[in-house]
Amino acid sequence: MDALFSILASPYTVGIVVVLLYLFSMINIIREYERAVVFRLGRLLPTPKGPGIVFIFWPLDKMIRVDLRTITMDVPPQDIITKDNVTCRVNAVAYFRVVDAAKAITEVENFMYATSQLAQTTLRSVLGEVELDELLSKREKLNIRLQEILDRHTDAWGIKVSLVETKQVDLPEEMRRAIARQAEAEREKRAKIIHSEGELAASQKLKDAANTLSEEPIAVRLRYLQTLTEIGAANNTTVVFPIPMDLLDYLKDKKQG
Repeated sequence: MDALFSILASPYTVGIVVVLLYLFSMINIIREYERAVVFRLGRLLPTPKGPGIVFIFWPLDKMIRVDLRTITMDVPPQDIITKDNVTCRVNAVAYFRVVDAAKAITEVENFMYATSQLAQTTLRSVLGEVELDELLSKREKLNIRLQEILDRHTDAWGIKVSLVETKQVDLPEEMRRAIARQAEAEREKRAKIIHSEGELAASQKLKDAANTLSEEPIAVRLRYLQTLTEIGAANNTTVVFPIPMDLLDYLKDKKQG
């Protein structure tokens, strides 16, 4: 037992243990969706390492892990004043990912914070150049414009913005009531137009029917009989005495004479 303790306490054993611990600390496992940006004596290595096993010679090397997966970032609600002086609050969501890990670390201090701030300012500036109707009806066009601007500015940071979507537009209560009144007036306008078109079509059909009946006088009598049949089937207590129009014309002429 004393011999074992003496072996463990020997300088050679301590040195071997220290070397083994150092060798194990050099081993780093980088996942498939990660890359390791390595600085050796403060200088950036040309190519990020990974995935797999990466050896880092501490303290000469310093490693920073960078996630290459698509990041979903919520853009907080922004107060927007549109081109027609309407105040509203708009929030959005941005999808982006790191395509160059070295640039994402060396070109900007914190690429997540920088992208978030850039998205907020871009959202305010772009939506402030359009009117409210365009903001509500042409979201797809505005989303493409936002994506292009963000992608152009973040390209120097090694970031690719794939999609920007505006989520919700919050309007003041007065503006909501105004839009509701406008929609109601628009529907009433369409209802009146449809009603007038129906009246026009009905008058045209009545004119055609009158022309047809005037060509065949016997058709008027047949129409009388059909009307009597319909009335009799609907209400048997009603008694109808049809008066020919010729008789009324005769009485009128007699009175004038």
